[in-house]
Parts: sequence; C-alpha cells; structure tokens
Amino acid sequence: MKPIAVTILTGFLGSGKTTLLRHILNENHGYKIAVIENEFGEVPIDNTIIGDRASRITTLSNGCICCSISNELENALLDLIDGIDNDQLEFDRLIIECTGMADPGPITQTFFAHEVICQRFLLDGILTLVDAVHADQQLTQFPIAQAQVGYADRILLTKTDVAPDTDALSQRLQLMNARAPIYKVVNGDIDLSILFDIEGFVLNDKLNVTTPTPVFRRIAQPQNNIQSIVVYLDKPVELMQISDVMENLLLTFADNLLRYKGILSIKDDTRRLLFQGVQRLYNADWDRDWQPDEERKSTLVFIGINLPEEEIRTKFAELES
Repeated sequence: MKPIAVTILTGFLGSGKTTLLRHILNENHGYKIAVIENEFGEVPIDNTIIGDRASRITTLSNGCICCSISNELENALLDLIDGIDNDQLEFDRLIIECTGMADPGPITQTFFAHEVICQRFLLDGILTLVDAVHADQQLTQFPIAQAQVGYADRILLTKTDVAPDTDALSQRLQLMNARAPIYKVVNGDIDLSILFDIEGFVLNDKLNVTTPTPVFRRIAQPQNNIQSIVVYLDKPVELMQISDVMENLLLTFADNLLRYKGILSIKDDTRRLLFQGVQRLYNADWDRDWQPDEERKSTLVFIGINLPEEEIRTKFAELES
C-alpha cells in the first residue's frame, strides 16, 4: 500500500497559512486532500473559511499540536487511517496546518516515531510562510518564528504586493536556511508543483543549497539564532572517522540541530553515502556509484540553533588532514 503524502504548513501568526490552504483546496489539481488543523479557542473559525473541499477536517482542541507531545495529533492520524480502512474516507494527500506559535519539530517526529503512522504516511515537506511586512520584527523577537524557517523545505514569502523589496529579508532567510528555496506568494496564489512532491524527508541527493547574495547596505545585520552551516570536503574521508564526528555532533548538539542532510565521498568506496536527520532522528544509506566525470566532493548542510560554527568546521576539516 502506497503511503499518503503529508505536507506540514507552518508560519508565524498572520503569515497567510489559511489563505494558501484555501487556494490549494480550491485548485483543479485532481487530488483528494484531507486536512488536520489546530486552533486557539473552542470554536473552529476556519472551517467556514476553508470550505468543504477537504475530505475531512479534524480540529485539534489544545491550541498547539506539540503541547501534548503530539498525542492528539497521533490520534487524529490514526482516526484517518481507520476511516480509510473502514472505507469511510478516501484521500491521497494530507495537509497539517499548524498554529502560528507551533514548533514543527515534534509534529515532524510523529511521522518517524509511531510504527503504524510511519508506514501509512510519508512526510513530503514542510512549507513555511513568512510575512514580508512583519518578518524582520517577528524573526528578531520570537525564536519560534526562526525555528519555523529552519525546518522548512520551501519558504513562501507572503504580502510581497505590500512589501515588494525583499532582498534583505531573503538574504537573512537564506543565512538561516541555506537549503530551502524562497518563493513569493500573493493571496495564496502559487503553482502547486512547487508545494507538492518535494521529497524533503526521502533519503536522496536533493540538497538545494543556496548561496546568499550580499546586500550592500549600511544597516546593522539582524541577529539570528537559527543558522545554516554548509561544509564541503574535497577529499574522500574514512567512514569510521566521519561516523565518529557525526555521532559526537549528535551527542552534543542534537537538541540544537533542526535539519541536516548531506552527500559523502568515502575513501576506498565507489558509492556515494547519503544521510539526513531531524534533531535526534538520523539515517544514512549507500547511493549510486560516483560517475567518472563527477567531482567526488562531500557536501554537508546543518541547520540549527546557536551552533558553534568554527568548532564544527574544524572537526570536519581535521578529516582531510
């Protein structure tokens, strides 16, 4: 049975998540989409806004999915599975719309920590909406807004019709998350091919590393707690040595690491080694052979909170010495 693709829709308060969700549900895409949304308050206000195009809307009552260690989210997912198995529901995609103050981390880990859920659902990607009008203030004032950017597979800039000059903001976002491409969205209107089939949590070589273009302005650079570190190794490395470095990195900084992914060139092996992880959840596997005309260069991307960049770079650089 093919697992159902899941999209997590996150972003700070007022960033336009419901507007985007309404656009998705009303597009002529041919998908049958189920939605899980969570709200503040006892009365779900978004059901009337979203409409009845979703296969099922499950409103979570606690105001924040991650506050109950995802137990309520697990129950909602298991209810959807029961509905499918009992021929009461039929859908081929699932979207989870988070509240503006939700941490995507625990939500993400639900799809790897539960035996049944990880078999029946496949996390496709995390979409983070960023309000171009208020983003700088929100990112500086609220760590959760930065964390939402750090987890993203796609960053969607909203309200760019009101704030069209987004160069400085885009540079800041790229410094925080170097692997998530940035797209502009006005009133939720965007090509759905950008949002679906991302394969953000499939072990593959889609790194999408971007290099920020400098913006030469005489302004103070905003402080980011979330940052991206991209490490390149020009020489093949010993498998056990890089395994030790990675294990020590996870032991020391697992709680600070949000997302990480890479392609490794291993000494005395013709194959590429791929790895990826979310906080403490980590996996790696051998990929295809390096091609004769392909540069055997390792690329590692780490996105996290207050990471000691110099220490991390030094540890990996020692592998080439």
